[in-house]
Amino acid sequence: MTKPHFYITTPIYYVNDKPHIGHAYTTIACDVMARFKRLDGFDVKFLTGVDEHGQKVYQTAHKAGITPQALADKVSVNFREMNRLLDITEDQFIRTTEPFHQKAAQALWQKMADAGDIYLGKYAGWYSVRDEAFFSEDELTKDAAGNKTAPTGAPVEWMEEESYFFKLSAWGDRLLDFYEKHPDFIQPSYRKNEVVSFVKSGLRDLSISRTTFDWGVPVPGDEKHVMYVWVDALTNYISAIGYPNTDSDGFKNFWPADVHVVGKDILRFHAIYWPAFLMSAGLPAPKRVYAHGWWMAEGQKMSKSIGNVISPEYMVGKYGVEASRYFLLREVTFGNDGDFSHTAMVNRINAELANNLGNLVQRTLSMIAKNCEGKVPQPGILEDADRELLQKAGQQMLVEVRDQFEKLQFSRAIEEFISVANAANLYIDAQAPWKLKKTDPARMATVLYVLAETIRNLGIIIQPFTPNAAQKILDQVAVGAHERNFSFIGEAHGLKAGTPLPAPSGAFPRIVDENAEEAKTA
Repeated sequence: MTKPHFYITTPIYYVNDKPHIGHAYTTIACDVMARFKRLDGFDVKFLTGVDEHGQKVYQTAHKAGITPQALADKVSVNFREMNRLLDITEDQFIRTTEPFHQKAAQALWQKMADAGDIYLGKYAGWYSVRDEAFFSEDELTKDAAGNKTAPTGAPVEWMEEESYFFKLSAWGDRLLDFYEKHPDFIQPSYRKNEVVSFVKSGLRDLSISRTTFDWGVPVPGDEKHVMYVWVDALTNYISAIGYPNTDSDGFKNFWPADVHVVGKDILRFHAIYWPAFLMSAGLPAPKRVYAHGWWMAEGQKMSKSIGNVISPEYMVGKYGVEASRYFLLREVTFGNDGDFSHTAMVNRINAELANNLGNLVQRTLSMIAKNCEGKVPQPGILEDADRELLQKAGQQMLVEVRDQFEKLQFSRAIEEFISVANAANLYIDAQAPWKLKKTDPARMATVLYVLAETIRNLGIIIQPFTPNAAQKILDQVAVGAHERNFSFIGEAHGLKAGTPLPAPSGAFPRIVDENAEEAKTA
């Protein structure tokens, strides 16, 4: 039986600096989604990588006294290392300096040119090197020193040069029609309004080549020009799956992409420029573009000058990879802005993972080890309370979590399985198996079996978020490696009574609140 296909991408990250929490957030979100889909029976393509061209990279390399390629080679390693640190399972890591990608970018350019959507002209306007974007006069503001700045706060400079243009102005009505026919293309839905408003205000033709530097993909037939970095960068989503060979298995199986996950600051490039480029070239647009928010730190915007930038290395070093993955997707509704707070991290991990889910696993398996010879108990006749918990922890949980994943609502998906853990802890308190040991050992065995089954299902469902802890939990209830995908969730695939279980050990350690400890000793 052929598996359904699922294609998810991060943006490709600029190589002019080290990874920060924003890069980690996007990549973790895509990894969790990719893991979920694999466990749910999909053939998944998860793409991430780095954008190695453009004026920003050129200038950074020049300041460092090295070639742009040397800078790209050096910094791209940081992003690969971030992925290993965060336990990311990408299927491909793309670099835009790879020859196959440059060939694809030139092929896409040629298709747009053949369609009559590219012409040679001269450009004059305000350009932000940091954003790799031009801005109109009415989009600019002034900083404290009176200098013009882009909407992102980045400095801008006046630029004049010969340039090739993409006829974006001709695509306004076609894009609006596309948005209307594909209402889920831009998500979250509230982001759609800003894109539609921008398009309705009138699109200007887009400058898509540069001659003032040579670090980029040469324009076909006119190599004194290099492609605008966004034409080059956006092409990675199709070059990675075989374009320009649209008959390749990769392209046929995975295009159009199911979702491009991006930061809200680059939504315009993905929701306006990218579908216009693709449709000009006769290709379908992706199914969805999902724009998430930004992270602050303790209520402040992250800034190098303030010194409050959270790096992935710092976060994992302080809290561990499992807690970091969980917190970033739990704390904030995906799409909204978030605030990284050490107190929030400690409270969230201790309350939900250590005290709730971790405690459920530890005390259940400890009771089984002590009272059932360390083997899966033999259940008797199930009572209503037993069936209710098993139903909640079985297909019902999977359906509800799956529904939230379809909407990329990771925090709400977590709420669904945390509510199951809550219910299981309440069930323990109500059933009191430590009392049943004396009054009704057979009933105690049934209660502990129901709890072990609940833990098995929880261990399977949490794998995308905390894969190592989930593996530890599933090992402790003797679930084989081939029985850990979502098809094994539910009563039909329950634990076998009498199966020996290893000695229980904690899966979610508590985090010490250093601020609270300091207050005690003050």
